[in-house]
Amino acid sequence: MINYEKNYFTPEQVEQLRQNKYVKKVSEKAITYTEEFREIFLLEYNSGKIPTLILTEMRFDCKALGRKRIDNITQRVKSQSLREEGFKDMRTDNPNMGRPTTKNLTAEEIIAKQKTEIELLKAKVDFLLDLKRLESEAMWKSSKSKKKKYSK
Repeated sequence: MINYEKNYFTPEQVEQLRQNKYVKKVSEKAITYTEEFREIFLLEYNSGKIPTLILTEMRFDCKALGRKRIDNITQRVKSQSLREEGFKDMRTDNPNMGRPTTKNLTAEEIIAKQKTEIELLKAKVDFLLDLKRLESEAMWKSSKSKKKKYSK
């Protein structure tokens, strides 16, 4: 039985969407858009363009997306722009988000997952070291400028 209320994508539409540079992930039921897409969409929308024109210019098939999905994109992008995190996908940074993994991983999958986690942790350490260095530099410059004021 066909459900006419749902707008599922055909395998051809899924493949076409997968080829779009603004699509992060796609299935027959859902699309995850890139941060770049959301930023461009908001800029264009705020400049007065209508959503269907923006999407067409970004190489999306508006008929395949459907009216409801287009309206949802618009509302979601507007609301995400007001968040403190902006358009950042919060699901990727929080290991406790979403459904827990239930499948048994192979040794190769476990290693790949751990390598990814190590790379993420290294990037976080590098960021914190850079932040600490910048804070030290700022404090040093600040104290140096205060000394100049008092020596005059």
